[in-house]
Parts: sequence; C-alpha cells; structure tokens
Amino acid sequence: MRADARRYRHHVEVGSHKSIAILGAGITGLTAAHRLVAVGHRVRIFEKADHAGGVIRTEQTDGWLSESGPNSLLSGDANLTALLRELNLQDEVVEANPAAAKRYIVRDGKPVVAPLTPPQLFRSPLFSFGGKCRIFAELFKRPRRRNLDLSLANFTRDHFGQELVDYGLNPFVSGVYAGDPAKLSARYAFPSLWEAEQSHGSILRAQLAKAKLRRQSGSAAPKIISFRSGLATLTQALTRQLPADCLATNARVESLLPGQRWSVIWHREGETHTEEFDRVICTLPPAAAAHLRFGILGERPLAVLANLPMASVSSLYLGYKRSQVTHPLDGFGMLVPATERRAVLGVLFSSTLFSDRAPDGHVALTVMAGGTGRPELAALDTDALLKRVQPDLSSLLGVSGEPVMVRHSTWSRAIPQYNLGHERYLEVMSACEQAHPGLLIGGSARDGIALPACISAGEKLARRVIGQ
Repeated sequence: MRADARRYRHHVEVGSHKSIAILGAGITGLTAAHRLVAVGHRVRIFEKADHAGGVIRTEQTDGWLSESGPNSLLSGDANLTALLRELNLQDEVVEANPAAAKRYIVRDGKPVVAPLTPPQLFRSPLFSFGGKCRIFAELFKRPRRRNLDLSLANFTRDHFGQELVDYGLNPFVSGVYAGDPAKLSARYAFPSLWEAEQSHGSILRAQLAKAKLRRQSGSAAPKIISFRSGLATLTQALTRQLPADCLATNARVESLLPGQRWSVIWHREGETHTEEFDRVICTLPPAAAAHLRFGILGERPLAVLANLPMASVSSLYLGYKRSQVTHPLDGFGMLVPATERRAVLGVLFSSTLFSDRAPDGHVALTVMAGGTGRPELAALDTDALLKRVQPDLSSLLGVSGEPVMVRHSTWSRAIPQYNLGHERYLEVMSACEQAHPGLLIGGSARDGIALPACISAGEKLARRVIGQ
C-alpha cells in the first residue's frame, strides 16, 4: 500500500467512518470517491447524466478512435502518477508519438512551425526580428510584486511585446481556455507565470531555472499521454472500483438541508428521494451549483456562480483518406490566432498524436470551433459547422473532398473563464463552505481546468474530509 494511502487509512481508523455525498461524477468527483472508498468511507455519487465521466468520452468505431472532450493528459503530476499506479493503468498508458513534437501556428494564412528552442526562434518566420529581440530582452526583467491583477494579454505584452501576444499567447489560450487573453486574469488563469514574475522577474529565466532543477533531480520532463483505448479508460477504471451502490446516474440533486447530518434531496424518473450524509462534496459545474437550494427556505448561496463566464466549444472529429490531405501532419496540431480571422480555433492531428486512432491509409483531425470569441459557431449543427470549417481546412492543410468519418460534439458552457475579478467567485465558494460546515466545494471553477488539476482537486477534497 502506498505511504499516502496508509496515512489516509490511519486517519480513518483513529476517527470514525463517514457517509459522504458527492455531487457530480466527473473526474474530480470520481477521484474523490476513489480515495474516500479506499479508506473505508461510505460514498454516494449523484450524477445528472446517464453515465459517469463528465466531459471525458471516447468512442471506437471501425478502426477510428475519437475523443469528444479532452484529447490528452500531461504527465508529471504526482497525484496523477499515483492514481494510475493504484488503478493498474501503467501498461495502458501511451505517450505521444515523437512525430507529434511540432506545433503549428497560422500566420498570414500559412501554418508555421512554432519555435520551441532559442535556435529555432532565431530561424523562425513566426516572429519579426524586432519581436525576437523583445523576447530575448525579457531575460533581463527583474523580480516585481504587483498590487493589482491584470489581464493575461497586458501581463504578456509587458514581458514580450504585442507580437507574441498575437501569435504566441492568443493561440495558446485558445487551445487551453478557448478564451480571450484580454479578459483572462494573469494571476488566476496562469498562476505559475504570476509566481515566476515575482520570484525571477523574467518568465524565461524562471523556466530555465525550473528545467535546471528538473535535470539536477533526475526528474523526467512532463509528457503528453493517453491510453490505448482513449481517455475514458481512466474514468471507466475509477467507476469500476466503486461499490455497486455508490453511483446514482440520472439523479438530479435539487436541494440540501444542512444540519448535524446533511439531507440530500434528489430526483429520478419523477420520484423524489432523500438521503442523509455526514459530509457533502460539490464538484458540479458552476451553473448547476448556482441552482442548488439550501435549507427549508430554499436559499441559493452559490447563485452568483451562474454569472461565471464560460466558453462553449464544438469539436469535429473528421476522418479522411490520407490522399485527401496534402499537409504532412507532422506535429501535435495547428492553432489559429484570432487576428487571422478564421472559423477554426485549432486542429489536432489526432492520428499523428497517438497510434491506432485511424484505420490504415487514413488520417484523423479534431477540429475545434467556438470559444468566447465565436460562440455562434459552437451552436451550429454538424452540416453547418462542417461547411464553415472546410474552407480553412482546405487552405491551411490542403484537405479536399468530404470526410469519410464525422463525429460532432458540442459542449455548451464547458470551460470556466478565470477572467479578471475571478476572486469574486472564489470568495463566494469559500464563504459558502464557512457558513455551512460539512460542505466542501471543488472542481474546474476553483482548482484549475486541466485534467491533472481536476484530479488533484478530487484528492484535495478527499484529504479535507479525512482530516475533519
């Protein structure tokens, strides 16, 4: 048994077993449930959908493997590493192909390889000579402490100049948040950059120092990973570990009655049910959490979360014969800056990224559209969206003809935007916990939107329960 697992069990053994309600069966809720069940607590997960896993969904059909939500994970997080070991998934992990090392960014209507090293930056046509000089000059920035938050765009402009904002930051943010760097908070959206400025002044110097420490410690650099059968392997493994009566799907929680023990009132198929628990963990999306009613008066202490900005995104998984695409697809994918005024946010070269994602003689592309800049595109049906993105695929990647495989997924209000003023929402969640002992809140609106961050959020929630 791992040391931390033994420590968790010790806490339970010297205390008492608790009954825990978990609202939401996404990766955060499933991780918290896994940890709590492992040390002897009784857990019930309430999930509105008919399946667990949240936005992580994998489909396999006739040699095609498509992800309708996240497409990969970044290794290196201690919680993720431990979880994969506990679930015996190490042999299922696949690393990104070496051929996927390149990243393309569109400039002036052409995909350009993004520079990843100083020599590549010197030679790259992505930035002008002046832009390159501004980037290297950033190495001489001195540490500073800011009294006020500022937008990610302003923060980056201060360090590197406008050109990097347009052709470095903007496409990167589109790929992560599907958001607007002029609105995103530097402090909350990318806290590592905020901390790097305070400790080193120069973001580049901080990254060099981090790489040096990693080399000295012998730690491997993080890698892009997935599983042989897709990301759903992880959520399915977590679900299988749960007791038979742990997961309630098609279960909509309407209200909570705080007290010495919490009453959870939920509905399924027209019937109302009430169950009592010692603790309640809420991992619901912001809009769902906002509608939770508390107490006999039906108050909504999390109502302000309904105003938390969210990005809606559509993904088209498109399969083509290899002969239909002239681009070599020799990379991770292609990102499109907003200044290029295209319908496409980005394209993952899915069959290059991981093996066995498309039948022999075929390639798979995952096309992303929508986001905060073009929300109307995320609302289009399959045919209409395909019609909008095909000109971009043709001119940028040399795609011709109709796809032989199409999978369309739309996620409305899917990605929380950590915009300026995000602390308002964090304060509301903290205040709700303080006013209602026994309630714990976590997930993408509070702890970070990346999958490793959501897994760590589940672990943190479980530790808080065990420590109470």
